[in-house]
Amino acid sequence: MPRIEEANGLPGATYRAKFLPPRLDPILRSATAQGPYSISFETSATITAVDLEACFDLIASSSASAYAASSIGWSPVKKRKEMKLPDLRYLLLKDSITQIQGFLSFMLTYEDGHEVVYCYELHLAPAVQRQGLGKYLMSLMETVGTNAGVEKSMLTVFVENDTALKFYERLGYMKDDYSPEPRKLRSGTVKMPTYVILSKSLQEWDTDDDKSEDNKKGQV
Repeated sequence: MPRIEEANGLPGATYRAKFLPPRLDPILRSATAQGPYSISFETSATITAVDLEACFDLIASSSASAYAASSIGWSPVKKRKEMKLPDLRYLLLKDSITQIQGFLSFMLTYEDGHEVVYCYELHLAPAVQRQGLGKYLMSLMETVGTNAGVEKSMLTVFVENDTALKFYERLGYMKDDYSPEPRKLRSGTVKMPTYVILSKSLQEWDTDDDKSEDNKKGQV
């Protein structure tokens, strides 16, 4: 069975044990009286309706307007349907009273013929931003990709979200070859894409053939 299909067919507990570290909770502690954060792993089948709705609310409050202004468009019905895709996985960030303060959803999948781990959504409540939690959630997702043996990690960012673009650039993400380019219309108008696809390599391709090719490039 292909690697992606095999991984996505694993029961949630097996998937978590195989691809994620034993400890998920971040070392960071809350600056509020709510106490330390906890992170749990869920599938689209095991996440509770309450938690799923809390995740949806985070998306709607932070990104609905950006979706609506983009070529993707905003549809609550379609977004809720996407959030229940069978192969989607969740990392839920909760406070000490088990309220959702952020989450990352991702999927092991194929993109343009490549095996990848794709970040669907990353959202944090304003109160818990700038504490390193987004970076930590991304590192957990990348660990899944590395342990699953996929080539790279990918995500989509709206071009108007300069803060997110700079955040992902600091994490080593660059514009992917699959990202849409500006299109020139018949009228001569150049239509700029409203989003960019970023990626980051997760594997070291250190083969004898690669070394041989590098040696050739270094020859004069």
